[in-house]
Amino acid sequence: MDSKKRCFGSRPNQELYAQYHDEEWGIPVHDDRLLFEMLTLEGAQAGLSWETILKRREGYRQAFYRFDPVRVAEMKDEELEALCHNEGVIRNRLKIFSTRQNAQVFLAIQKEFGSFDQYVWGFVQGCPVQNGLKKFSEAVASSPQSNALSEDLKRRGMKFVGSTIMYAFMQAVGLVNDHAADCWLSCGKKG
Repeated sequence: MDSKKRCFGSRPNQELYAQYHDEEWGIPVHDDRLLFEMLTLEGAQAGLSWETILKRREGYRQAFYRFDPVRVAEMKDEELEALCHNEGVIRNRLKIFSTRQNAQVFLAIQKEFGSFDQYVWGFVQGCPVQNGLKKFSEAVASSPQSNALSEDLKRRGMKFVGSTIMYAFMQAVGLVNDHAADCWLSCGKKG
C-alpha cells in the first residue's frame, strides 16, 4: 500500500478512492461533457458512498451515452425505465429520470451562456476558491457559492442539486480547492 497522505485518508483496498483523489479531485475542469458527468454522478451519490458511485462509473457512462447531454436530453421514457433494472447504475427511478431533466436544463444553460463551463465558473469569478485547509476534517459541507449555484439550478429545473451536492461537485471539478496542507497534492508537494 502506498504511503501518500490523502485528503480522504489512505484506506486498504480503496484504490478507486486513491486514483480518483490523485488524478481528478480538485483539478479544474472546463470540459462541458465532464462537467455534466460529474454533475450527474454527484447527484446519483446523494445518500450513498462515493465508492459506490466510482464502482458504477463505467456503467453510468454506458447507460447515459458517455454523458453526451444532447443524447441524454433525448432519452425516451422506455430507455430510462430500463435503467431502473440496470445493475450498472443506482436503480433509483427519481435519480435516473432526473438525469434527462438535468440534461435538458444543462443544454438551455449552454445556449444562454455559451457553455456550461462559463456559467458554473461564474459562481467563483473564474478562479478556484482556495480554502487553505490544514486538515481535511476542516472542510465544510456547503458554502455561499454552493448555495447560490444550487438555488439557481433548482430555479432552472434541475433535480438532485442541493447545496451539499453542489459543494461536492465544486470540490470535484476544482471550483473549490479543498486539498489540505497535509495532503501530498497540496501546494509544494506535487511531483
